[in-house]
Amino acid sequence: MKKINVGIIGMGYIGESHIEALRRIGICNLTAIADTNYDLALAKAELYGIEKVYKSVDEILADKDIDAIHNCTPNFLHREINEKIIRAGKHLLSEKPLTTTYAEAKELIDIKSEYPEVEACVNFNYRLNPMVQEIKARIHRDELGDVRVITGQYQQDYLMYDTDYSWRLEPEVAGASCAIADIGSHWMDIVQHITGHKIVSVFADLVTVIPVRKKPLNQKETFKDSDGGEYVETKVKNEEYAAVIFKTDKGATGVFHVSEVAPGHGCYFGFEVNGSKESYSWNQEQNDRMWIGRRGGNNSLIIRDPNTISADVKPYTSLAMGHPEGWNDAFKNNIYAFYKYIADGKKGERIFSTLEDAAYIVKLTEAIVESNKNKQWVNL
Repeated sequence: MKKINVGIIGMGYIGESHIEALRRIGICNLTAIADTNYDLALAKAELYGIEKVYKSVDEILADKDIDAIHNCTPNFLHREINEKIIRAGKHLLSEKPLTTTYAEAKELIDIKSEYPEVEACVNFNYRLNPMVQEIKARIHRDELGDVRVITGQYQQDYLMYDTDYSWRLEPEVAGASCAIADIGSHWMDIVQHITGHKIVSVFADLVTVIPVRKKPLNQKETFKDSDGGEYVETKVKNEEYAAVIFKTDKGATGVFHVSEVAPGHGCYFGFEVNGSKESYSWNQEQNDRMWIGRRGGNNSLIIRDPNTISADVKPYTSLAMGHPEGWNDAFKNNIYAFYKYIADGKKGERIFSTLEDAAYIVKLTEAIVESNKNKQWVNL
């Protein structure tokens, strides 16, 4: 099998995660990286033994040996760079969000239709945790029954101090949302993916918890504490907390909240689905297990075991029971699913997020922002 040559644009926190994942996938070669901070790109290339280093998007796109590009740049660059990757005839794996507006997302889908040879994926990586896929398989086998109620949360604490700062707080860079677009997007994607329901109506409350922050004059990586250097006081426009009530197209209802100011939570991402027969719940911080709730019978805690997991989930788990597979494994699984689909001649299920899936998440984000602004339900 000819290996797929891959390049990455953007060497921030998430770009390095892509490097780690690609190095674990046998059907890919990571051959090149690019960043406008060329010194940073050179340092990462030396650290990971990457052959080619480029200073710009156009330079890496001009490399005829590269088959696919990962876009790991800030949100406001996604529309332009994703289009360039598609028009260059290279497969696209974009970080979320696909774009900062739904209008831009629709434009990208139209452009993609002109290049049928190009495959595209948006990196909603939590889908490919084995126990998430196990829940999906059980729901699709009707073991849960009718989906009635969906609840959950995603909590972090990396913005809890006024000395914490992220470009995600700036509408000009991130778009009109921080917490919803950043972590709420993952929650909405995962529950729609496992249930087969679409969220079609939302009522939201978005809160800017710290209205003025100390923005450092020197850039720092996401999740890194302030170095105590010089800063400028900056008014915050985007939210760090949000709560959303919603309804789905198949009659379910639910509520979730997201927070980036929750002390002690690094990646507390979880959901519970209540059906007419059973309940299922999962949390990323204990991601090697799922809980099953029953009335009139014993509840169960299922620990991931490749010997007993559903047949269609087996490609996404490898370690023996008791050897936890975590966040980076789900991240790798998602990228593997994308490239395996390409390597197999685009046959089988697109288990990864398509452009259409990701565009709908952008549409939901806009509806949530609109609901908060007008203090009323918004129907999609």
